[in-house]
Amino acid sequence: MVFELKDDEKYIELYKLLKVLDLVDSGAQAKMIVAEGYIERNGEVETRKRAKIIAGDTLLVGGDVTIEVK
Repeated sequence: MVFELKDDEKYIELYKLLKVLDLVDSGAQAKMIVAEGYIERNGEVETRKRAKIIAGDTLLVGGDVTIEVK
């Protein structure tokens, strides 16, 4: 799965990205998934729900959904 940042965006917060891609039903669910360690960012577990995801990042959600940010 590929997510492209808009021209005027330098980043998107992690929990917002999960919502935009419809991987979760709510912001609360997105924050819970992040806090419980189900997200890997560039090969490392990411537990900051407001982490700034930038172009070039690769996320692995729950061990089975890969997101490339461009």
